[in-house]
Amino acid sequence: MDSMNENKRSSRRSPFRALSLDGGGMRGTYTATYLERVASTFAKRRGLGRLDIGKGFDLIAGTSTGGIIACALAKGIGLDEVVDLYRAHGRAIFSRPLPRGIDVGIDLLRRPGALAAGTAALRAALEEKLGDTTLGQVHADRRIALVIPAVEMSQHRAWVFKTPHLDSTTNHRDDNYRLVDVALATSAAPVFRSLAAVDHPDGQGSGYNVFADGGLWANTPVLVALIDALDMTAPGDAIEIYCLGTCPVPAGEQVAKSEVNRGLPGWKFGGDAAGLSIDAQQFAFDHMAKKLARHVDRECTIVRFPADKVPASLVPFLGLDETRHEAIEALVNQARTDADMTNSKCAYADTDPEAALICKLFESMPAASVSDAAAA
Repeated sequence: MDSMNENKRSSRRSPFRALSLDGGGMRGTYTATYLERVASTFAKRRGLGRLDIGKGFDLIAGTSTGGIIACALAKGIGLDEVVDLYRAHGRAIFSRPLPRGIDVGIDLLRRPGALAAGTAALRAALEEKLGDTTLGQVHADRRIALVIPAVEMSQHRAWVFKTPHLDSTTNHRDDNYRLVDVALATSAAPVFRSLAAVDHPDGQGSGYNVFADGGLWANTPVLVALIDALDMTAPGDAIEIYCLGTCPVPAGEQVAKSEVNRGLPGWKFGGDAAGLSIDAQQFAFDHMAKKLARHVDRECTIVRFPADKVPASLVPFLGLDETRHEAIEALVNQARTDADMTNSKCAYADTDPEAALICKLFESMPAASVSDAAAA
């Protein structure tokens, strides 16, 4: 049996479950709150103290802020701690909002220093939660596969940080990368944050790579998750991929012919272009993944967690670098509302196939260990 086949799972009753977490800057507050709220409701229903959300999945793909959440889930950190991270450190991480109009001159002078300080603040917050745990260690300890997109700058190529869940394809390249550095690399959004300079983890020499945000090519990493899920399973194994976004701004705009010559201020100096990319990727990648899923040699279901329409009152709080207290509270409240709607859908599991899948997911999710619950 070759090394690839050694990684294949034999046909089995339980499905292979993957989680795909979109990027979205500070809107990761929404993602973490939503998952925590749904899981806590099921924990109470099942008479448990806390569910281990990470262990509910065989594979977790996360980009940018979704990559930070993915690393926390893989390590077994409660998502309420991730929300606390955003609350406590968001303003230090994004200390300079993107400029508007005449502010650009001042920003040219002050942004580099602000980006450096923001990266230092994020690194310190991540090290407090993730410590020195590496991709290899988290996979050995928890048996959860991670796939985290980034961009390697020396060749402008896509890079996916991976745990050693597929020996023949990863060749253990990433085993010694710390989760902290992986999280910094995948979330290094141009303009909003510094690029991430990450030392080679093999300890041989002083080499390093520089990375940019994985959202530049895979902000919705469902295709990345699907590819590795196929590599990790065998024909006959059912695959379920659950996707979760970050409460994006309602998409679309009417552009007058007189406004098509949009310059830097019109694109908010790159910020609005990033938002456009996020919107387009979620639509495109979801549809491509669902179309591909129909043509693979095993049952494959892709579910996007349901969410209500974003109310108009929330729109002013949805900037990727929006750190105001009222913005965070608005995201938390919307996440709780959407999570409650998801929990309510389980009453219709007999007639709603997606609701049935979500209910089964959380009904079978393991309880957090006593040590994990105490730590949280």
